[in-house]
Amino acid sequence: MDLFSAIETNHILTASGMVAFSLLVAWLVRLLFRKLEKRARGATTTVLDDLLLGALGTPAFIIIVLLGLFVGLSYLPLNAEADDPIRRGLFIALIASGIYAVLAVTDSFLRWYGQEVAAATRTSLDDKLVPTLRVGIPIVGALLGLLLILGVVGVENTPINAWLAVHGGRIGIIVVLSLVLFFAVSRGLPGIIKNSVKQGMTGQTEEEIAKRSDTLATVLVVTSQVVILGTAVMMLLSEFVSIAPLLAGVGVAGIAIGFGAQSLVKDVLNGLLIVMEGQYHVGDVVRIADIAGLVENINLRRTVLRDLDGIVHFVPNGEIRVASNFTKEFSKVNLNVSVSYGTNLDHAIAVMNAVGKELAEDPAWKPVILKAPQVLRVDNLGDSGIEIKIVADTKPIKQWDVMGELRKRIKEAFDREGIEIPWPHMKVHFGDSPLRVQKNDASKS
Repeated sequence: MDLFSAIETNHILTASGMVAFSLLVAWLVRLLFRKLEKRARGATTTVLDDLLLGALGTPAFIIIVLLGLFVGLSYLPLNAEADDPIRRGLFIALIASGIYAVLAVTDSFLRWYGQEVAAATRTSLDDKLVPTLRVGIPIVGALLGLLLILGVVGVENTPINAWLAVHGGRIGIIVVLSLVLFFAVSRGLPGIIKNSVKQGMTGQTEEEIAKRSDTLATVLVVTSQVVILGTAVMMLLSEFVSIAPLLAGVGVAGIAIGFGAQSLVKDVLNGLLIVMEGQYHVGDVVRIADIAGLVENINLRRTVLRDLDGIVHFVPNGEIRVASNFTKEFSKVNLNVSVSYGTNLDHAIAVMNAVGKELAEDPAWKPVILKAPQVLRVDNLGDSGIEIKIVADTKPIKQWDVMGELRKRIKEAFDREGIEIPWPHMKVHFGDSPLRVQKNDASKS
């Protein structure tokens, strides 16, 4: 029997028109997505809309074309032997296209998070999780889509379907809620911490508030993310296997490991005190465990310092007995300048005070100087010269820059005023020679 014997010319023309119309609509929709994507790049500061529009263009085109084919097919009076396989094939293609669209949108969110959020956080967990999700989610989505397609074509796997019916929903909820909480903590917690710190540190400088909030955000975000991931992993394991024996084994092993992990517990407890008391923050210059450097990172276990040679030091928090913070709230200029013994001290002090005042009023240096450099006292009568102490207050970590510029200007001012900066020298005094002493002794006799 001819399956297509009942098809007339008007049927073919109508079906072709529907397909052509769907192609036109699909092309216009795709063109619209591209135009909106191009406009969004210059109109918004986030890349999320760009990524979403770019990801949805192709799936939208495919789905519209498939719908046009599906509708066009309805105008063809095909027999059931031909109609059913074609419709089933189109339905499967629509399912695959829908899964592809969902995965494309999910990947766009992950790419946006990796570019804008993860890059701005001080934790590396999200930097590692996002690439893993970008690989894992498409694999899981493809497997679930394959199972769905197999069910459509009539190939059923009863054990898998039964297991998914019981555990699939719970697993999906656990994964979705865990990811939402994970990303919400990374995105929202730093802002909450910053507002809380700002209210609790009223009157402090913006730099100090920023350092405090950044440090607390780093530690609390990492801790929260670890707790969320650990809880999610345990809940997911419980859906696959019974974790009661595993927990019992972990408990026994934990007791054995605990005796050898006392230093780790000490590090964590000391790190918690350091963070909560605000002894130092990321961006401070400190001396801890006889190592001085810039604090690059802090967590509950260790502090990372980088010294002036660029060497990175990882200091366990349990090893920190005394923490010396060079840049807490403000920094101090403490500079000794030597002049020769023949210098008029009043004149030299007036010159140095004038240089300090000029530096503090310089537009390039005024924002970082809190109190103008001025002479405090004559500090020492040295072997080669008289040392005069100059002090000033600066914003944190700016004291070395100010001291360098101050030395330069004082040297230039001393050169103009003829004030001598001494260098180390020794005056040798020769007494009477032995021959002269003998002659003096003989004349006395």
